[in-house]
Amino acid sequence: MQDKNELYRHNFQLLTGIPGLIHGVFGRHGGVSLAPYDSLNVGWSNGDSPDAVRENLSRVKDAMGVAQMIGSPQVHGDTIQIVDEEALAAAKERGPARVTTPADALITNLRDVGLIVKIADCQAVFLVDPVKRVIANVHSGWRGSVNGVLLKVVRLLRERYGCRSQDLLAAVSPSLGPCCAEFRNFRTELPPAFREFQSRPAYFDFWAITRRQLQKAGLREANIEIAGRCTVCEAQHFFSYRAQGTTGRMAAAVAWN
Repeated sequence: MQDKNELYRHNFQLLTGIPGLIHGVFGRHGGVSLAPYDSLNVGWSNGDSPDAVRENLSRVKDAMGVAQMIGSPQVHGDTIQIVDEEALAAAKERGPARVTTPADALITNLRDVGLIVKIADCQAVFLVDPVKRVIANVHSGWRGSVNGVLLKVVRLLRERYGCRSQDLLAAVSPSLGPCCAEFRNFRTELPPAFREFQSRPAYFDFWAITRRQLQKAGLREANIEIAGRCTVCEAQHFFSYRAQGTTGRMAAAVAWN
């Protein structure tokens, strides 16, 4: 049984063992926030105590072992932020992390800089190029899937850094599963192409949608790992907006050391 005082971290087999790569999707335990944000909430804007969020982020940063962490206000869009030295210097300090302008995807080739995405049902997708030594951390909810944010990130990785799609590794965080992803207004919210991913009436398999989009972007099937853990079903381990409404946000982080 998970000790609620311990920091829980989901790691991916596909990414473990890559020299210099640090990653993890941190669960809801091991922080200081009180209910309903208990306890490792890293979200600033959900009503939690700012002091608690600072301490929680410090614990994530320490667990990652990086000199700096950087995130961004997430707006469920498809804006991509390149985290280079200039962007890092321009980012605002907020507690133990720095904050860029609003974006839902972060990319860097800098060492010792943790890219952090906040989730509570949406997917965090790590993209790693072990050849070019480039990483991306993508916040992809259903709107991100509709907007094709993953395809846009892969395209930018190719154009900006010379990455090859076949070299990229992708890891998809615990997130809303096909068992619980009900979209009552799917006829107006989701494109017709998503209909083939219906798991039952009004329910959709966004894990499969993400896998298809990554393959369409040129990634190899063997280079995609889906956590396969539903945040609603495992709300005792993970924050879930759908399960709880007012709740915390988990940290998904990746870095080169």
